[in-house]
Amino acid sequence: MSGVLWQAAADALAAAAVTLATTPLVRTAGIRLGIVAHPGGRHVHSGVVPRIGGVAMFAGVVAGLLVQLSGERFFGWQKVIAVSPRQVVAVAAGALIMFAVGVVDDVVEMKPGAKFLGQIAAAAAVALGGVRIGYIGNPFGGVIVLGALSLPLTVLWIVSFANVINLIDGLDGLAAGVSAIAGLSLFALAVQGNTLAAAVLSAVLVGACLGFLRYNFHPASVFMGDSGALTLGFLLACISLLGVMKSLAAIALVVPIVIVGVPVFDTFSAIVRRKISGKPIQAADKGHIHHRLLHRGFSHRQTVTIIYVWSAALAVGGYAVRWAPSSLRLATLVVLAALSAYMAYWLGLFEVVHHEDEGER
Repeated sequence: MSGVLWQAAADALAAAAVTLATTPLVRTAGIRLGIVAHPGGRHVHSGVVPRIGGVAMFAGVVAGLLVQLSGERFFGWQKVIAVSPRQVVAVAAGALIMFAVGVVDDVVEMKPGAKFLGQIAAAAAVALGGVRIGYIGNPFGGVIVLGALSLPLTVLWIVSFANVINLIDGLDGLAAGVSAIAGLSLFALAVQGNTLAAAVLSAVLVGACLGFLRYNFHPASVFMGDSGALTLGFLLACISLLGVMKSLAAIALVVPIVIVGVPVFDTFSAIVRRKISGKPIQAADKGHIHHRLLHRGFSHRQTVTIIYVWSAALAVGGYAVRWAPSSLRLATLVVLAALSAYMAYWLGLFEVVHHEDEGER
């Protein structure tokens, strides 16, 4: 296992280095091509900022995986990618489709329907390649085989993850930091569960996020855009499918949701708010967690740090839920639920927003 850890560290370092090196190039290209986010309106940043940083992150992810593949082929590294080539190809194809959808949306702003269909295509590529939720643990014993429901549930799982990360991408460094925290927790679970493909993919994702944060933490000189946020959410979903979701334990379905609990909770509260106010679910507002914290007087960096801490607590809790004795799992879930409920009450997350100027960033 120590060999795999060293391999994962090398993969993460390669992903971070390539992301770090290519982000300035992508940033310059974004400015020259006019692929930028302007201040004002629904945006809370100041100045014109390029929004295609996800291209550099994707390059970092590819570089990290190429290091792993090269190590397996030429240097005798433990086989990870070569063990399940069909699944690797499926995830790679899906990631490329999701990334392409994000890039197109960053450049020309796709219509919601077309964007959603692209996301479904990316998720379907993964599911049809054999990476799917085939069963769930029965809390009363045994397993529940999903059969024909396996494909649509897997697609729903992947598309949901992609969008919750995209929705939380509202402040400098927020989506990258939250994704890195989730990735670290999923990495620990994958290593302990000996699901090595998930471990390698987690390490690469974390490396790309950390490399990007050098330029994306406040004050950000580049945003990841949909090309970054959708890809990160997609990869987190695939990591959970390759890792913790392979367990027969009934709690396996809950663990990834807990680990990415902050963006999931943020999305859930946004849906409830919009239903209460009679607005379409896809309508934007300024009621997200980061908006509420900013409204309470916290600075940009303080707001992001608070969300990091909350995310880390849930990530650690998700790990504990997976491996804690059965007698402690319910108690852990209750504590995590209480923490999130308190934050929701304190921030008024379910209260309807009354602003003329509503938006995400």
